[in-house]
Amino acid sequence: MPIHLARILIYPVKSLPPADVAEARVLPGSGLAGDRQFAIFNGSEEVVNGKRCERIHHLQSEISFADRRLQLWSDMPPAARQAFDLTADRTAADHWLTAWFGEPVHLRENAAVGFPDDTLAPGPTVISTATLAAVADWFGLSLDEVRRRFRANLEIGGGEPFWEDRLYGPEGQPVPFRIGEALLAGMNPCQRCAVPTRDSRTGRADARFAKQFASHRAATLPAWADKSRFDHFYRLAVNTRVLNEQPARLGVGDEVHLG
Repeated sequence: MPIHLARILIYPVKSLPPADVAEARVLPGSGLAGDRQFAIFNGSEEVVNGKRCERIHHLQSEISFADRRLQLWSDMPPAARQAFDLTADRTAADHWLTAWFGEPVHLRENAAVGFPDDTLAPGPTVISTATLAAVADWFGLSLDEVRRRFRANLEIGGGEPFWEDRLYGPEGQPVPFRIGEALLAGMNPCQRCAVPTRDSRTGRADARFAKQFASHRAATLPAWADKSRFDHFYRLAVNTRVLNEQPARLGVGDEVHLG
């Protein structure tokens, strides 16, 4: 089967669970429409995320962009689902989140560009299914667990492990590629944070994970990867930029073409 888009994951609220969708729009100068459109901020205007707060791993969410309703629940009190109207009464969601986190927090929205981690490469992150499976084998984890830890947007099927390492070149030389109507440029191998070291359900950290991961990554770095982009080997998936000047569609099953 040709190299193709196998899965699309959009994370409507930064650091919370994704929505698995069949198609999405890419936005010029941004990423996927709706991805990281909302984020939770604390009183110091810092993003509340898995790097700073293990408790966030217990928080679940579901959003309907059509009627702008957010549902929140958790496996810790208060556990019951509650729905919030993000247009008419976002403060109710802020109060619920403040009570749950035990500190003042609030939701912010940026529908134009979202809240990407890499502001120089804010396009959708790309990884192959085979890569996720290889990492799962390294640590005896399930494919879904590794998927939840690394939180990529676009999952590529039909290729070998680390196929996506073809999507970046030397510093300053983006690699163009196309998925459906979307024109993208691969920018760099994504530097990982503490989140992949933690169990996605409990937040429990494995102190050995990053070091062991880097050792495996160095040993299995494919010949097509540009080694000059690795100041360290705790890197996985590819950060991108969107080249389209107008919104463009991509969908599961679309072929991936380099160049």
